[in-house]
Amino acid sequence: MSIIYFLIGCSILLALVFLGAFFWAQRHGQHDDLYTPSVRILLDDEPREEEK
Repeated sequence: MSIIYFLIGCSILLALVFLGAFFWAQRHGQHDDLYTPSVRILLDDEPREEEK
């Protein structure tokens, strides 16, 4: 039965780590550019030199 308490504690700790990483990413502007990824597929890439 004590293993269940250990696993619950580990899962709460892991959830707090992921929550902290999410807030860190928000604070450092990781989700600011919402436009570029949606149009990147529409832009043609220039062929590399060895492909010409």
